[in-house]
Amino acid sequence: MKIAIAQINPTIGDLPGNAQIILAAAHRAVAQGTRLLLTPELSLCGYPPRDLLFNPSFVEAMGMTLQQLARDLPPNLAVLVGTVEQNLKAHVTGGKSLFNSIALLEKGKVKQFFHKRLLPTYDVFDENRYFEPGLQANYFTLDNIHIGVTICEDLWNDEEFWGKRSYATNPIADLAILGVDLIVNLSASPYSFGKQRFREAMLRHSAMRFQQPVIYANQVGGNDDLIFDGFSFALNRQGEIRCRGRGFESDLVIIEFDEAQRDLKLGSVAPAYETEDEEIWHALVLGVRDYARKCHFSKVVLGLSGGIDSALVAAIATAALGKENVLGVLMPSPYSSEHSIGDALALGENLGIKTTTIPIGDLMQGFDRSLADLFGDTEFGLAEENIQSRIRGNLLMAIANKFGYLLLSTGNKSEIAVGYCTLYGDMNGGLAVIADVPKTRVYSLCDWLNSNGEVIPQNIITKAPSAELKPGQLDQDSLPPYDILDDILQRLIHNHQSAVQIAAAGHDPVIVDRVIQMVARAEFKRRQAPPGLKITDRAFGTGWRMPIASNWVAVKNAYQTKAFAIPTLVCWDGQDAHPRIK
Repeated sequence: MKIAIAQINPTIGDLPGNAQIILAAAHRAVAQGTRLLLTPELSLCGYPPRDLLFNPSFVEAMGMTLQQLARDLPPNLAVLVGTVEQNLKAHVTGGKSLFNSIALLEKGKVKQFFHKRLLPTYDVFDENRYFEPGLQANYFTLDNIHIGVTICEDLWNDEEFWGKRSYATNPIADLAILGVDLIVNLSASPYSFGKQRFREAMLRHSAMRFQQPVIYANQVGGNDDLIFDGFSFALNRQGEIRCRGRGFESDLVIIEFDEAQRDLKLGSVAPAYETEDEEIWHALVLGVRDYARKCHFSKVVLGLSGGIDSALVAAIATAALGKENVLGVLMPSPYSSEHSIGDALALGENLGIKTTTIPIGDLMQGFDRSLADLFGDTEFGLAEENIQSRIRGNLLMAIANKFGYLLLSTGNKSEIAVGYCTLYGDMNGGLAVIADVPKTRVYSLCDWLNSNGEVIPQNIITKAPSAELKPGQLDQDSLPPYDILDDILQRLIHNHQSAVQIAAAGHDPVIVDRVIQMVARAEFKRRQAPPGLKITDRAFGTGWRMPIASNWVAVKNAYQTKAFAIPTLVCWDGQDAHPRIK
């Protein structure tokens, strides 16, 4: 039996469009002699639909679209489609009104539903908000082959692999007990770098433990802040890769089940990326392309400062949308260096994008005159510095509004973490492209990008980073060196280490405490930031749920292991200012 994986890129809510994508994949699969076609979790509506599921008309339209798709499909092909089904017992049991389901379509009919059993509620997932869990193992028989059906999280509960169980049941073990011949998993698993290697290791363990071949079908594409990487694959009973789909692209992968051996034959195996930087680059390009396309933008605009962050974002945007669809805006102030202006222009020339220059000196003087009476007896400080950023933000928003462009903001994760950014200034935008990319990774990506010829001018990479909001300003005047800062942030945000643990790793305890406080104090800024593309397992997006009004700052005291709240040591000149370490 030939089985096809339709690694598709659905648009959330586009029921007719998604059905057509599935139908087109079905015709391609039939042309290659396929008997069964797999599609990802919630493939009919796109994942994650979030609160659209509370809309009865949306759910009803999904059911009607599913019935029509069943009638339109080739009659000799069985198709598994991700959808929802009504929980008819909800009014009696008090459970949720919907199941996260897979529908088996064949010969013009919806023949069977299979319900997701394990519902994740962590990070970006909130499925208990919408769905009732399925209570029984799911399988069906096709041409005398017994096929077990699982949905995404159903695979992620092998206690031998994890060393614990997060849920009471293991759907894979239940299917093995039933004696199925093959297990398929229909997923919408968001990307984070290195995750594919982890998926393959986890499923290799399950395939070998239960002696079950496993086929994993994953969604691809960008939906808001989430990127789905595809990389669908299959493993035989020995845990060997038998096929793999391409990363960050739609694909149709054919794999054959040998009925005599009751195992999978070797098919086409797409190569993995050689480096993390290459993988992250393709993820960010896909995220920008799909965010623009699915939000109906064809062109983007961004500010070009001559710095490395805006350079990387411009390069990503150019790769995603084409050089003719990217506008870079230079907005020099009296504090802007000649080399920054020259670097920005050189970048634009390397990328082939259009650039325009709007000096802001006169606008700065206008603000100075308007605020003269109120600011007259004060010294130049952060308020005046941030006015420059807000002038630039207003100009970029005006261009975006005038021409219908998508404004890309260019702040990196390190800056956003500690609040080294200005509300209504450089934080303006419809998409924060590198909001989950630490500064050290920004440099690494630019070095990788230049490995086959200069794209980012070398001076942008080698010069000391600066916001250039006053003479001689450098980022290191306010922040620790980025290699130190990023290691502290990695330990704090991703590894959930205490201040004591971070200091024990070799960091200055005073710097550690102050960075922790800066992260806590910047929460209100992150709440107002545009959506940022997620590439790590802990991003400042839908999975980050911190309070703004909080008096808790987890810092150590006198090298004790107990964490508690203390008064802040960070000086803030206005809530939107850059932090200054005293």
